Amino acid sequence: MLTSLKQLLTRIVDYAGLFPPAQLSLPEAINIYDRAHASPHCWMLDRFVLPAARLLEFIKLLPSENAASSQPYSLSVIVSRNWRSDLEQTYQLTKTEPSIRISALEFAPLSPIEMQSIRLEIPTEVDTFFEIPFNVDLEPYLDILHQIGAGAKLRTGGITSDAFPNSTQLGQRILSLANARIPFKVTAGLHHAIRGHCFTDALNRTSTTMHGFLNVAIASAFAYQQAIPLNEVVAILEESSIDAFQLSDIEIGWHEFSLPRSAIEYSRQQFFRSVGSCSFEEPIHDLYNLKLL
Repeated sequence: MLTSLKQLLTRIVDYAGLFPPAQLSLPEAINIYDRAHASPHCWMLDRFVLPAARLLEFIKLLPSENAASSQPYSLSVIVSRNWRSDLEQTYQLTKTEPSIRISALEFAPLSPIEMQSIRLEIPTEVDTFFEIPFNVDLEPYLDILHQIGAGAKLRTGGITSDAFPNSTQLGQRILSLANARIPFKVTAGLHHAIRGHCFTDALNRTSTTMHGFLNVAIASAFAYQQAIPLNEVVAILEESSIDAFQLSDIEIGWHEFSLPRSAIEYSRQQFFRSVGSCSFEEPIHDLYNLKLL
């Protein structure tokens, strides 16, 4: 793989196999995560996504020998609207369990006032993401996220067509977060590398084009490093051919813009953090099909 792309995709996948459409059992999801960690592509894998309500079940399923391992499970814990109870249980369970590490917290959609009340409950060493729906005004959330030192979570798909934001909606969010210097992660609907695959909503008899995780990662890096205009962000999100990007070991290019490896790495560290995906294999297969792996 080209070095620039490896910088862009390192630890990009938070594995969410418990969630739709995969919706695996917890033992199945743990097994897949373990296999992914032992695979040649483990460098793309980051945290295991787990609802707080299932943390005790997760701990009971872990092999006893893992307690002595130097590599505890890195978890991103989904916190429900009943956040006080979820946080209390999470902190209690992790105090005496060396086989797990809570490296991120993901909160269900809350109001800015509710987010403000949580700030003293969040450990500073844990990455925190608050889901912000696309149907709300982002501005009231930006100051709160700065005060809390937290990031945003954007939902880019789901099990119905209306769960997928269009490219302008997504591009506006990315650009606003880049200008505010607030990190974010995305979740759902990003199994494929490049935009173009179609999602069919059988319930409502509608279909929509799915976003690509490479499109989102590249658009985010340019938005954060070069403050490109919205129309260019949208154009990157809507690009359906990998050939439209100028890829080399030392940089990634788009039209007259280019990003060196150092800028790509910095934007991943500071801005676009990860993709929550219920599949690890599909992104890998897509990269192989594009001859990028």
